[in-house]
Amino acid sequence: MTDTLRPVENAVIEVSDSPQKLKRSIGVVGGTLLTLSCVTPASTLFVVVPDLFGSLGTATALAIAIGSLLCVAVAFCYSELGTLIPSAGGEYAMVSTLAGRLAGWLVFVLSLLVVMIVPPVIAMGTADYLAPLVHLDPAMTGAGVMLLATLAGLLDLRANAWITGIFLVLEVVAAGVVAVLGFAHGERGAGSLVSMQVTGSGGHTDTVTAMMVVSGLAIALFVTQGFSTAVYLSEELEHPRRTVARTVLATLAISSVIILVPVAAITMGAPDLKALTGGDLSTMVTAWSNSAVGTFVSLCVALAIINAGIVMVIQNSRVLFASARDKAWPEPVNNALSRLGRFGSPWVATLLVGVPGALLCFVDLDTLYGVTGVSVTGMYLLVAAAALLARRGRHATTRAWRMPLWPAVPVLLIVVLGYVLTQQDTSYLLWTGGIMAVATLYWLLYLRPRRATRWLVSIPDDAQA
Repeated sequence: MTDTLRPVENAVIEVSDSPQKLKRSIGVVGGTLLTLSCVTPASTLFVVVPDLFGSLGTATALAIAIGSLLCVAVAFCYSELGTLIPSAGGEYAMVSTLAGRLAGWLVFVLSLLVVMIVPPVIAMGTADYLAPLVHLDPAMTGAGVMLLATLAGLLDLRANAWITGIFLVLEVVAAGVVAVLGFAHGERGAGSLVSMQVTGSGGHTDTVTAMMVVSGLAIALFVTQGFSTAVYLSEELEHPRRTVARTVLATLAISSVIILVPVAAITMGAPDLKALTGGDLSTMVTAWSNSAVGTFVSLCVALAIINAGIVMVIQNSRVLFASARDKAWPEPVNNALSRLGRFGSPWVATLLVGVPGALLCFVDLDTLYGVTGVSVTGMYLLVAAAALLARRGRHATTRAWRMPLWPAVPVLLIVVLGYVLTQQDTSYLLWTGGIMAVATLYWLLYLRPRRATRWLVSIPDDAQA
């Protein structure tokens, strides 16, 4: 238990064989473009939000608004810890350094679940938005998008920042068109955003309870989850102690607006409650305008999904790269995952993210959503716990961005997120808990007995002020 509760002062170790470092090549603008693309507002709006409409109806905007407010507190934690410990390992590097190796290992497993599941979840929505041109199988199309994103992920990061930036403009335009059309065809007033109604299984109107909103918060947190990408990219951001916090907070603010405004417009502009609960956004857009506009929006969303896949593969490969550099696996695996290609990207890690992601496109979507929601909530909870330890010992004098209202912010997060977890479906909790149990066994049987040579969390020594 002491490994969980006690920070490991010697966790930041210079490994004798000089682990490879990623190149600092992007600034605030490039980092923000990449991070916003990972949030991928339009694809989240069109792929994830319809499921929330199906369960929460008119309360969807309220749930996303509450989730966004919670994410402000989460972003404060990420900003402080990301500037204190700028590493491609993201959450696990922060938590390992502050709360101990076992806690960091469990956060790594949770983050790995998220980064492996989210891309195929988004990618499977591609077929729906290519339907105006061609009818495709969702699973096969999603797998194809994942493989395409994997190829793009092998390129130079600076080139990908420009590619994803262009795609990001298109998806913001699509979200803007939806917002304008929804407000212009409003069937109900702003009061509908808190009317708490949803169409039940029998076609009648049901009331959305407060507990249903709390249960939906796990997915609502997932809606803007990508802002944490700035922390994963902190090792490649120039002047990370200044740029990480700016990128995290700016991305959360921009993405929340891009998602929440169209959600409000859709809620007010849907022809009836049944159509809103059905969540067929393409049909609503076409009805509000014409088939040409509907096709344009659909194609923009399809491009946004491809864009998201590219950025997520980039992010996720960095997590595996960092875990290998920090000796999380047997030596042959570490050597392979830490290998950099000619463009400076960790090519083996990229392939190991993209190919399994393509296979996950054939798994039940509801299960993927449920496990992701539980994993994101659990990961945020552990990051908040680490934030409580960020101002003691030598960390108290380290130059870093410091959140306001500490320690109230992380304490509030821990209480709220703990309660949200208790309201999740038991099967999703069991799936996630089983995976965490296996991870704990790996820690006990392999990592802990080799603590001198395994799971040595390293922080780059060139973090610029």
